[in-house]
Amino acid sequence: MDTKRFLFVSADAALITDLAWQVHGEGHDVKYYIEAESDREIGDGFVPKTDDWEAELDWADVIVFDDIWVGSDIGTGELARELREAGHAVVGGTPNTDRLEEDRGYAMEVLEEHGVNTIDHREFESFEAGIQFVRENPAPYVIKPLGEVQNVKRLLYVGDEDDGSDVIDVLEAYERAWGHRMKGFQLQRKVDGVEIAVCGFFDGDSFVDRVNFNFEHKKLFPGNIGPSTGEMGTSMFWAGRNELFERTLGKLEGWLADEGYVGSIDLNCIVNETGIYPLEFTPRFGYPTIALQEESIESSTAEFFHDLAHGDDPEPDVHRGFQVGARVVLPPFPFDDEGTYDENSRNAAVVFGSESREGVHLEDTKRVDGQWRVAGESGMPLVVTGKGETMAEAREQCYGRVDEIAIPNRYYRDDIGERWIDGEGDRLQAWGYLGPAGDVY
Repeated sequence: MDTKRFLFVSADAALITDLAWQVHGEGHDVKYYIEAESDREIGDGFVPKTDDWEAELDWADVIVFDDIWVGSDIGTGELARELREAGHAVVGGTPNTDRLEEDRGYAMEVLEEHGVNTIDHREFESFEAGIQFVRENPAPYVIKPLGEVQNVKRLLYVGDEDDGSDVIDVLEAYERAWGHRMKGFQLQRKVDGVEIAVCGFFDGDSFVDRVNFNFEHKKLFPGNIGPSTGEMGTSMFWAGRNELFERTLGKLEGWLADEGYVGSIDLNCIVNETGIYPLEFTPRFGYPTIALQEESIESSTAEFFHDLAHGDDPEPDVHRGFQVGARVVLPPFPFDDEGTYDENSRNAAVVFGSESREGVHLEDTKRVDGQWRVAGESGMPLVVTGKGETMAEAREQCYGRVDEIAIPNRYYRDDIGERWIDGEGDRLQAWGYLGPAGDVY
């Protein structure tokens, strides 16, 4: 592919730095815009920047939005739709696909309207009403905040008690601590099984044949304990349009075509021997999922996203096997504490034990006089990835690369991918959701 021009837009926090760096490294022209003032140094020294993304629209061959948020409001879907109507090639959503993430009740309605089974759920605007519902219908529930506050990932709570008493206790605590911001929440019946996300790339008309299946690791500590972080790491593989895909995202293909959606869309599910139960959508790139997907796309990443944005039937070559990615973080992640960050993490040096940068992906990082340094204010400098024919081989490569990186006070989960090895893979294959032999690309 000839040299193309890519405009990356972070209309809130900086999230897409690594993809911009990857495309730039493949020899294409890149400009990157970051709205959040606290994040504007992220990517310095790695990718060219712009202070006015709208002034670059006619320059760009492809425009890429990284999230649904414009500041504290959803809105990139509206921007992307307007730009497409004006003739631009855009990777981004629509107002309705943005709503899939922001409004969990709407997301369940869309699934149900297209024949996808959903878990029993109910939305509440009142803590009192939610607490009364649990008392009248005792069971384990998952509490999922609605609206802007859902980005505070540690507020998601998975109940354990059969009588729902722990959910009641948590709702009462949330009312005291978060009642001024938490305007609503969803209670979803807890279902046991294997948690797996089905991720497809949509080109405005149909899904790309390569489907990504990934396993999120949201808790801070190994063993899946501690506060929810959004994501500490991911394991994954690529396969075709198997049973799991066809019974979930595959049913939405026509709806997404009517919307004109372009980009990555992910549906996280609980799967067991009795069925597939969707949990939530990510109608955008996932983080750090996109870094691991980049690592496993073995053809040109730039060409893939160029073809995706233009509806040119992209056919990426993907790694045949498994992939593992671990997020390397610093204090006070996942919390906000400026004093702790200033003392332990701000401008910290990233030191490499070898010349290789294979499998190392940027999050909140900058380069100053050739030295990699921590940037921003979140304490998430890097994602480190590995690949292999087996999940064990992918883990070994990933953590071998982590061992070659020194950052004072770093921490990370060292169990990414173990769940597959410990039996989740066997269970999914036994239930028949991954095809006749559980094949992966």
